[in-house]
Amino acid sequence: MSLPLSPLLRIGSYTVRQHIKGGKYPLVLMLEPLLRCNLACPGCGKIDYPDAILNQRLSYDQCMAAIDECGAPAVSIAGGEPLLHRDMPRIVQGYIAKKKFVILCTNALLLKKKINDYAPSAFFTWSIHLDGDKGMHDHAVDQDGTYEVAIEAIELAKAKGFRVQVNCTVFDGASSERLAAFFDEMKARDVEITISPGYAYERAPDQEHFLTRERTKNFFRDVFRRGDGGRKWTFTNSPLFLDFLAGNQTYECTPWSMPLRTVFGWQKPCYLVGEGYVQSFAELMEGTDWDQYGVGKYEKCSNCMVHCGFEGTAASDAIRNPLKMFTVSRKGVRTEGPMAKDIDLSNARPAEDVHSSHVERELALIKAANPDADKRVHKVA
Repeated sequence: MSLPLSPLLRIGSYTVRQHIKGGKYPLVLMLEPLLRCNLACPGCGKIDYPDAILNQRLSYDQCMAAIDECGAPAVSIAGGEPLLHRDMPRIVQGYIAKKKFVILCTNALLLKKKINDYAPSAFFTWSIHLDGDKGMHDHAVDQDGTYEVAIEAIELAKAKGFRVQVNCTVFDGASSERLAAFFDEMKARDVEITISPGYAYERAPDQEHFLTRERTKNFFRDVFRRGDGGRKWTFTNSPLFLDFLAGNQTYECTPWSMPLRTVFGWQKPCYLVGEGYVQSFAELMEGTDWDQYGVGKYEKCSNCMVHCGFEGTAASDAIRNPLKMFTVSRKGVRTEGPMAKDIDLSNARPAEDVHSSHVERELALIKAANPDADKRVHKVA
């Protein structure tokens, strides 16, 4: 990723210092200051909460406290749709004032209306949710016309001097040829790409179109083959993570590298798997039995190859083996030949369905604090 010099140096020096110290450390704070959204994507696990939960918001002070607690040099703000949060401009500016690199993720439906609330900065980038070309994206979000809105938002943001990237999630059934053509279009627009396979959230309405590990590797090999090993395009992902997607690296996930702070608290164990919430980052780090989770350890993790779990692993590998990272950067991702041996999944412990208990507990807390909370309609924009 071609970051401006100032945030690049801050993130790089932080990562090297933490690596030298040893131990677990976060790279990016994943922040969900609200769960309400103005889309209902079938592959999302966060669209069917009761209104009493969808009406909850993290305050400005809670958002600032989250970055102070974990100390990560960057924050990715998602949701839900963060532009529905009235205090989002203040939250973004608060992080920039702390010299944190801010990635504000949005489906772009409100960007034209809200963009003048923000100012370009070396520490800020828009991340536009765009899951491929018009047909692919509108199908993924289950609403026609969203692709054109996103493209218009990209053009508007770039015209106003903002950094812009797209966040592209790939589901089973996607066409490698069409995805490569979409990457070509983003290259022509001078837009960077964050790419990741989708994760099978247990509450997602559509459970049939998430990629398995084998299909993920073969799919990305075919995509990268169409783009000179991926060198044809500009990704925000690290070269070794892209190499991992193509089956050339055997990585275990690093779930603490991108911890999630949401309206429930700090999510255990990771951004993708919600099996409990604690009220402090220290409790998340010290109270989570990390050995119980991960590929080969837990059934829910078996098909996960998502960037928020494995980018941290790739970053650590790059520090330990810089020559390998530079080789992949220079030569591109290998798309032929044998793949690296994968982790054995046969001994993974069975998945536990604990989501409903978290929802019930949160609803009880909300009702105790405000008996009318489930009756109130929250005006969000």
